[in-house]
Amino acid sequence: MIKRPKTVNEYVSLVDQALDELFELRAAAEYDAESMGPLPFLDDLEEQVRRLKRSMEQGDYQFANEDLPFIAIVEKADDRVLPFKYLFHMINETHRKGLDVDEIQ
Repeated sequence: MIKRPKTVNEYVSLVDQALDELFELRAAAEYDAESMGPLPFLDDLEEQVRRLKRSMEQGDYQFANEDLPFIAIVEKADDRVLPFKYLFHMINETHRKGLDVDEIQ
């Protein structure tokens, strides 16, 4: 079971963390291009996460019971190249199921 954030701020923070990790991955790939090889998925993945963040900032974001577009990219990426896949899965699970709030009784 994937843990989902309980608040909007926690959810936005997950998206920010994913963007930070992608920034670090890009920096590492540029520094050590020989051993890491090309990362053709990185530009598209980063753009899609940025689009998600913009929709949150602009108030256009809506939860939906469907995968976010970047999940297809994440699934194809090698775990050794993208070791923080769990962040994307947490974001996607929250998108699909909403925040993990307790039911009011």
